[in-house]
Amino acid sequence: MDKPKEIKGKFYFLIIATLIFILCIAVGTPRTYRAVPQPRAALNMACPLRISERTITPLNSTKHLLVSAYMDQRVDGLDVRIIGIFKRDSIQPLYCVFCCAGQLSNTNPGTILQHSDNFGFPYITTDVMCQIPQNCDATHVGLLTQPGGERVFNQTWLPIRNQKTKGKEEEKLQFNFTVCISNLFGDYNNVLQFAQTLEMYRLLGVNRVVIYNTSCGPDLDRLLQSYSQEGFVEMVPWPIDQHLNPSRGWLFSQSGGDVHYFSQLTTLNECIYRSMDRSRYVLLNDIDEIIMPYKHNNLVSLLEMLQQQHPNTGVYLIENHIFPKKHFEPSGRFHLPRWNGVPGVNILEHIYREDPAKESYHPHKMIVKPRLVEWTSVHEVIKNSGQQFAVPMNVCRIIHVRVALRQSLTLEQLNEDKRLWDFQEQLIPSVDKALRRAGLGQS
Repeated sequence: MDKPKEIKGKFYFLIIATLIFILCIAVGTPRTYRAVPQPRAALNMACPLRISERTITPLNSTKHLLVSAYMDQRVDGLDVRIIGIFKRDSIQPLYCVFCCAGQLSNTNPGTILQHSDNFGFPYITTDVMCQIPQNCDATHVGLLTQPGGERVFNQTWLPIRNQKTKGKEEEKLQFNFTVCISNLFGDYNNVLQFAQTLEMYRLLGVNRVVIYNTSCGPDLDRLLQSYSQEGFVEMVPWPIDQHLNPSRGWLFSQSGGDVHYFSQLTTLNECIYRSMDRSRYVLLNDIDEIIMPYKHNNLVSLLEMLQQQHPNTGVYLIENHIFPKKHFEPSGRFHLPRWNGVPGVNILEHIYREDPAKESYHPHKMIVKPRLVEWTSVHEVIKNSGQQFAVPMNVCRIIHVRVALRQSLTLEQLNEDKRLWDFQEQLIPSVDKALRRAGLGQS
């Protein structure tokens, strides 16, 4: 009986010694070799999991909305600008995460920049600037509310646009002039004026018109679809009313709502970045406005002159001039019967222009070089490099046919301005063609 007990004791001793030896080996092994993140490697192969194809994307676990992401290395140490619409009283730290050609990056803190203009509304245009990690060929970016990649499986990724902007020569840009129109909403159905405006811009040398569309009337929708199929108009869906209560006014104290004028400030800025990699100039104006040269027959020759005289300028301010639609040209020469069935205003019939009131603020619209602009508001650029120049009204001004601004002015107090008539021989056939293509007006 003593011998089996002795053998059993030696066996237990051998087991204990073996366990101690294994534990010593494990503790003594260098950290580099034992901390192999196998689960992390599997995670790396999975990004991007879910790419947003929407123009407005809710940010998980926040009250914020994301719009788009663009490469922007004009700010030292930062690489990507994410454009969003953030609730001002709910700003919190956010962390950037990148998909690096299929590999998930580590997170790093984002720099949150609220635009200065908010007009009192709870939601504001906001940029989040992110730094791309070293050795990361970034294709997509996301934002997290916590550092680390634990929640990345629920992450919606934004594709990073303008990847080739850095170092790209201006001479190779796709377009000379892009017009940014924000925002189309409600049952707006001013077909005739819009067709005339688009065709006038085409005659002036515009290559692309970008429109942020929440909704419009049925006839205008047909016209826009026709222009979109042709390639002259780029329609950007803008369902802001599905996420917020957008205001139809510009001031919160007067109109209420969550965000200024269907988030016009966001769409204007988004359009500048959308155009940065492909257009030399961007025109920022409303759907019923035409930026019209008065000493040149097109925008190309106008800007060539302005650039020669003001070579360091990136923002040109253009005066807005109202042509009241209640006053008609008396001869009726442009009251064309074939346009009678087309809804909207015939701008060729309105030739009387208001002088701006000198005692009140007179807003401008703008022609900008997008690569020199960081932030814009509606009537002025907020952050930019380069200079700004107010173009004299005898060189260029806006033709804006609408309800009179200075209601007390009589017809005799207005100025006769027939500048549009200089283009009527080309403009009228072009409008006819556009209406026929859309199935509008008389055939």
